[in-house]
Amino acid sequence: MLLHIIARGKIGRSPEADLVDRYVKRLTMPHRITEMPDRGGKLPPVAPGTVTVMLDEKGKQLSSMDFARRIEGWRDAGTRECRFLIGAADGFDDADRANADLLIAFGNMTWPHMMARAMLAEQLWRACSILANHPYHREG
Repeated sequence: MLLHIIARGKIGRSPEADLVDRYVKRLTMPHRITEMPDRGGKLPPVAPGTVTVMLDEKGKQLSSMDFARRIEGWRDAGTRECRFLIGAADGFDDADRANADLLIAFGNMTWPHMMARAMLAEQLWRACSILANHPYHREG
């Protein structure tokens, strides 16, 4: 299953970009990052067998284990692509939210979209490590 981060805004050369790089290099699942302009532009087409996860302030707060189990379930069900959408400063509207399969949030606080990208990359690596029984994740 392809893990596809689709993010508004250009991360450029920055400490956040270094963090994203650090974690995506460790991913054991195929992955891609697509950057979109802050406004406008069309999302890559949605192929059959795609699950859309939107990072949104109104989303569910999942534990790392729950997040890993969701990814495992989609992978084992034959999902071809799991796309993770990160919005720009104004986030997403209700129509966008309605089209997502899952809304998730990294807590109740608002995070800059560049930090959210780094946090997502780390959680994807953590999920892969959990599914591989790697000792990176410690719970409890």
